[in-house]
Amino acid sequence: MSILDLILLAAGLSMDAFAVSICKGLSLRNVKWHHMMIVGLWFGIFQALMPSIGYVLGSLFIDLIDAYDHWITFILLSAIGLNMIKESREASGSCSPSLKPYTMLMLAIATSIDALAVGVTFAFMNIQLIPSVTIIGVTTFLFSAVGIKAGGLFGNHYKSKAELVGGIVLILIGVKILLQGLGII
Repeated sequence: MSILDLILLAAGLSMDAFAVSICKGLSLRNVKWHHMMIVGLWFGIFQALMPSIGYVLGSLFIDLIDAYDHWITFILLSAIGLNMIKESREASGSCSPSLKPYTMLMLAIATSIDALAVGVTFAFMNIQLIPSVTIIGVTTFLFSAVGIKAGGLFGNHYKSKAELVGGIVLILIGVKILLQGLGII
């Protein structure tokens, strides 16, 4: 996976956290630096942690599914992408302004489940884990910090568009990996 692919993947994965951050910004209204740091750190750390866990899990089974890894990667990324696109079209409810640890933990886990599945695909692609999860974590931190501020400033308009774009990016990366695995590109 090229560095550009990895950055695009990181951006795509961060869109759920970005959307939730916008929602948090909407509910807080007067967003301060410490709000941006809290949200960015929670989402960034979990977005980096989950692919690491997925990588370990994927590594346990790599010998069993090595011949089909590109198909598995394609299916997982496409499923995640399609789900993000579906969620972007659904009406979203209100968002609590709470930044308490339990609330943030639940949100961080919920927005990083996709990254767990991506981590499984990393094991198949023989990717360098530490630089990859660092890029994913930093990207998510930045998107989340900007998202909460944007939510406070601009409103709900960008939340669904972020999920839509993120879903499309993940599907395109999945297609590219499949085509490479089949020897087409």
